[in-house]
Amino acid sequence: MKTALSREAHTLGFDCIGVTAPGAITKAAEHFRDFVAAGGHGDMDWLAAAPERRIDPRGLWRDVRSIIMLGVNYGPDHDPLAILQQRTRAAISVYAQGDDYHDLIKKRLKALARWLVAAAPCEVKVFVDTAAVMEKPLAQAAHLGWQGKHTNLVSREFGSWLFLGAIFTTLELPRDEAEPDHCGSCRACLDICPTAAFPAPYKLDARRCISYLTIENKGPIPHEFRKRIGNRIYGCDDCLAACPWNKFAQRGREAKLAARDALRAPELAELARLDDTAFRALFTKSPVKRIGRDRFLRNVLIAIGNSGDVALAEEARRLLGDASPLVRGAAVWALSQLLSREEFAVMKESIVADEQDESVRQEWQAANSAI
Repeated sequence: MKTALSREAHTLGFDCIGVTAPGAITKAAEHFRDFVAAGGHGDMDWLAAAPERRIDPRGLWRDVRSIIMLGVNYGPDHDPLAILQQRTRAAISVYAQGDDYHDLIKKRLKALARWLVAAAPCEVKVFVDTAAVMEKPLAQAAHLGWQGKHTNLVSREFGSWLFLGAIFTTLELPRDEAEPDHCGSCRACLDICPTAAFPAPYKLDARRCISYLTIENKGPIPHEFRKRIGNRIYGCDDCLAACPWNKFAQRGREAKLAARDALRAPELAELARLDDTAFRALFTKSPVKRIGRDRFLRNVLIAIGNSGDVALAEEARRLLGDASPLVRGAAVWALSQLLSREEFAVMKESIVADEQDESVRQEWQAANSAI
C-alpha cells in the first residue's frame, strides 16, 4: 500500500512523500511552547490560539493514526539574492512569484486522499498551511528533511525549496525514520539575516523577521528595521538562499509555481502607481494579494526610501495624498530618506497642517528629527 501510495503521489506531481505517527513531535511541542511564551510569534495570535491542537495532531483530530507528509519542489531558476543589488526594483520572495501554492497543493492532496480512500477504505483530512498543523516538525519526522538553524525545512535533495502538505488518515501505515540534522557547525543562515531575527540557532523571533514585517505585520514597520529591509517588499529569502545544501537543489517542475516575468524584478515606480484594481489584477492568484494594496504600498515605499534614487521621490510625494494613513506615513519616511533637509522642511510646512491622522503626524515628527 505504501509503495502504491508513493507512486500515485509522484504521478500527481508531489516530489517527496513520507509517513509518520501523530505522536512523533513531542520535542517540537516543547520548542513551540517556549516560542509562544517568549512572544516570538508577534501579532500572529492564531499561532498561540488553542496550542493543544497544534502541538499534538490528535488534538486536531483524535482518530488520526498516520500522517502522510508531502512536498512539492519550487526551486528557483535564478539566484534569489541577486535582486537585492537592484535598488530601484522590488524583491519578492521566490514562493510568491508564481501562483498561490495553497490552491495547487490542496487540489493534489484531495486527489491523493480520494485515491487512498478508494484503495483502502479509511477516513482522511487534508491540510496545507491553513490549520493548526506543525508541518515542518512532521516533515522531519517523516524523513522529508530536517529543520535547520533558521527553523525552516532543509532537504538533501531539494535544499530549502519545498512546499509542504499533509494528509491525516485513520489508516495504519508503516512509518519512516526521522531525518537527522545535517547542519553541523554551519551558521550561514543565521549570519546573513539582515535584522538578526535568530536569537540563537533553531530559534526565531518573528517580530524581527522581514517576512513577518512585510506580510503579517498590519501596522507601520518599526523604524529600527526600515533601512535593513532594503528593497524586499514581500517576504525575504536570505536565510533560505544562504543554505549550502542548495547546491543539490533542483529547479521546480511545476509551471504554475514558476516565477511570472512581471514579478521577477518589477520596478518600484510602477508598483507605487497601483490603485486597488490594478493591484488585484497584477496579483491575481498570487499570495501577495492577501496583504492588500495598502500594506503592499507601505512596503514599496520603504523600498523607495532605501533606493537612493531621488527620482523616486516624486512617487512618494504623490502618495502623501493617499487615502490610507499607513501609506501616507510610509511616504513621509521615504521622502525623509531621499530629500535634503531643506527640501523636506519646505514640503512639511505645506502639508503637515492638513494631516488629520495622529500616526502620520508622528511620522512627520520622527522624520523631521532624524533627517
